[in-house]
Amino acid sequence: MMYPITFVSLGPGEAELITLKGLKALQTADCIYYPATISKEGTVSSRALDIMSELDIDTRKGIPFHVPMSKDRTKAIAAYANVTRDAELQYKDSKKVAIVAEGDAGFYSSIHYIFETLEQDNIPVNRVAGVPAFIAAGALAGIHVVKLEEELNVVPGIISSDELTEKINLGKVIVIMKVSLCADAIKECIGNNKNAVFHYFENVGVKDLEYYTTDIQEILKRKIPYFSLMIIQGNPL
Repeated sequence: MMYPITFVSLGPGEAELITLKGLKALQTADCIYYPATISKEGTVSSRALDIMSELDIDTRKGIPFHVPMSKDRTKAIAAYANVTRDAELQYKDSKKVAIVAEGDAGFYSSIHYIFETLEQDNIPVNRVAGVPAFIAAGALAGIHVVKLEEELNVVPGIISSDELTEKINLGKVIVIMKVSLCADAIKECIGNNKNAVFHYFENVGVKDLEYYTTDIQEILKRKIPYFSLMIIQGNPL
C-alpha cells in the first residue's frame, strides 16, 4: 500500500497550536522531513524540531533539510529539490511520509516548491491546515484582526511606504509578513500616518522570545529580525 505524502502545518511556534489532525499525522508517519538552518558559526537550529520534541514525536523519524536564510533562493530551491527526490523514494517504498512547515504550509510557505513538484510528478499529496502567525499574533495582542466589514490585505515584506499609506487611507487592515525586508519603508510610513495603530510582533508563539508593542518609538529604534510581522489598523473608534 502506498500513502499520500502529507504536508503538516506546525503552527507559528507554540507546540499546542498544532491541530489534532496534524499531530496524528506526525505520530503515524514513518519519516518526517523538517527545515533547519545553519548559522555562520556552524550551529544548527530548527524551530520545527523543537516543536516536534515538545509534542513527544519520535525525533529518530526526523530528516532535516537545511534552508539558507537568504534573499538569494538558489540554494534553498536546491534543498527543496533534494527533499522532493528523497521523499518520492520513501513514498515508492510504501513509507508514510510527512513534510512539516511552521505556520500554515499553504500560507507564504516556501515548501510549496516541494508540493508542486510532487504534484507534477504525479505523486499524491495532501496538506493539513494550521494556524498562520498573524492569527496567533492577534490572539497575543488581544485584538480582533478584522471586524465587521473591514478588508484585510496580507502583503509580503516587499512594499513601499507610499503603497502602505495608500492602503491605510483606503481603510484596509494590513498584515505585513517578514517585516525585516521593508523595515525602512515601514518606519517612513509610521511618520506619515499618525492616526494608524502599528502592532509589531517578533517570534510569535515561541516561548520566552515573543515580543509585542504598539509603542512607535520602540518600533522606530528596534532592529527588525527575520521572524517578525506587523498588523496595521486605522484610527480606532
